Amino acid sequence: MSRSDEITVPQSARGTRAFGLPGTLAQRWNALAVTACGATVLVLGYQHRWTNDDALIYTRAVRQILAGNGPVYNVGERAESSTGTLWQWLLAAGSALPAVDDPLRLAVVLGLLLTVAGFVLALDGTRRMIRVARPSGALLPVGVLVLLPLCATWDYATSGLETGLTFGYLGGSWWLLVRARACLGQETARSHSTLAGRDLPGLSLPGRAHSGQAHPGQAQSGPDSRGRGPDGWDPHGRGLTRTAFALGLGPLVRPDLALVSGVFLVALLLLWRPPLRMTLRWAGAAAGLPVAYEIFRAGYYGVLVPLPALAKEASGTQWRFGWDYLLNTVGPYRLWVPLALLAVFAVGAGVLRMLLKERPDLWRETPASGRERGPDAVLRGAPVLAGLLSAFFVVKIGGDFMHGRMVLPALFLVLLPVLLLPCTRAVAVLTVSVGVWGAACLALWRPPLDSPDERIVYDSHTVYVHGLGQPHPVTQAAHTEHPRPFTHVVHSTARARLHGLVLRLPRGAGYPVIPLAPHVEAPLAGAEARLGNAGAVLPLNGWAIDLLGLANPLGAHTLPTKDRKAGHEKPLDRAWVLADLTAPGAPVPYGVDPRRVAAARHALACGPLPELRASTRAPLTPARFLDNLAGAWERTHLRIPADPLDAERAVCGAGK
Repeated sequence: MSRSDEITVPQSARGTRAFGLPGTLAQRWNALAVTACGATVLVLGYQHRWTNDDALIYTRAVRQILAGNGPVYNVGERAESSTGTLWQWLLAAGSALPAVDDPLRLAVVLGLLLTVAGFVLALDGTRRMIRVARPSGALLPVGVLVLLPLCATWDYATSGLETGLTFGYLGGSWWLLVRARACLGQETARSHSTLAGRDLPGLSLPGRAHSGQAHPGQAQSGPDSRGRGPDGWDPHGRGLTRTAFALGLGPLVRPDLALVSGVFLVALLLLWRPPLRMTLRWAGAAAGLPVAYEIFRAGYYGVLVPLPALAKEASGTQWRFGWDYLLNTVGPYRLWVPLALLAVFAVGAGVLRMLLKERPDLWRETPASGRERGPDAVLRGAPVLAGLLSAFFVVKIGGDFMHGRMVLPALFLVLLPVLLLPCTRAVAVLTVSVGVWGAACLALWRPPLDSPDERIVYDSHTVYVHGLGQPHPVTQAAHTEHPRPFTHVVHSTARARLHGLVLRLPRGAGYPVIPLAPHVEAPLAGAEARLGNAGAVLPLNGWAIDLLGLANPLGAHTLPTKDRKAGHEKPLDRAWVLADLTAPGAPVPYGVDPRRVAAARHALACGPLPELRASTRAPLTPARFLDNLAGAWERTHLRIPADPLDAERAVCGAGK
């Protein structure tokens, strides 16, 4: 912890205590607060460990990578089914270790550890931020008490999804941004001493003049003879360049975190105001890996975004559903209570600070010049702005079907500057008030199992725990061994060595097996609404056909037809599946219109659809890569009617 905490521990005059703990009383208390909060996340997250079907989507892609088939869902079809690119590759790297035999279990462990790390880094970042202006004193956990009692926080500490990595990225980015601000304070103190005739050794930022005043207690933590901070970090060399690189990883964690990356990178530039050359270097570091992967994505998959982003129409607008989703998170926990308390406190503190700005001793803070207050405002405002933009985006696209999952990152961001607050009488009252709400939330309030609104939003953790009959479904076997008709038919078809397609009929009316066309190299295929389960049940060389478009290049490009469940607006007509994978003349099962099958066969040979199929199924030669790259923009925006009859008229022409 910081050496600037100045509350000294009384020592015996006889000498050093044999078993005395290092640091001051304030340091020990602050370390305890951070550690206790991290431990709480660890314990509650572990007690609620689980996984859902979407986690199995990640792990099938991971298993394909480890098998040498590339980042695909089905062998022979390049479809990007993973929304979190970095999460997919982290799981692949970890699963390559000899001791890891189940990527899903690894996803649980890694997700929990990253969530805890994110909280600890965020808390320590807030502590460091406070120390810039207030070098001594104890801190109280306030904003973090809003996050800890939420059932959604415990649930998505695991789940197998990329949420844990999201927490880790957000907490780490905040910590790095605060450290950049702290180094700015050290540089300001160094420049001020230089101007005063006491030249401190170190490096100065080219083109940047500083003025300011060193804070009490900071002299011992200033730069060393090579301009490095107390932790050996050189902000003028590679330190801030590495920070820019880390901040730029947001789009690879989740595409929507590009908003957070952008805000934090702008904040870094506003803090340091570097010359053009350094600005370009930071921009290159931040954008290098995301841009490189985007080029790979366009050439390899033929589109500019992961298929789930197309299936969920992430560029669309559904304000009403998004607002309902936000209320589905805020309402059950009465979140408006602690948020209102924090807002009132912030407004009151701001007004009082303005009235007493000439008496900083009343706040027990170091006097700050206008040049110093500007960076502090940028630092505090960046996560709040990023959180509001994230919440705005979630509301705009219509939210999600998993309770709280998409709201948590926005809430986490908004609370970052107030996770901890300096211990004063007013803050103590605020802490107790938020703590009372937290105790009630912890003991009484849980999310509803299902939403009464028009749009389905449910408590995914409870649904899977009850549905699978296990308190902690954290392995692939927990999902695949649960008795389901689809699983039974797939196993029966595989044992009989039939070259067939197991097709889930509409409304679960049955699972007939239809012969696959001779050109289909997969020994077995299955079309099921639970894509993750289908991918886990079918062998890696079999084809798991997504009936909702998340991993289906054709389905993702159809127009939405339903809005009952977020991310499930594009149910694929079974006629498309039969036209794609069965031969002409193959039997059409009951419940599927033969006219639509014929229309789908015709449409697949017309207009842009042959090129769409070739972009994912043709051998990946250099020429194919370049063609995919050149046509990625047009393919990304391609939409066809979901009804095969309408699609035939649209892509083949009227009357054909």
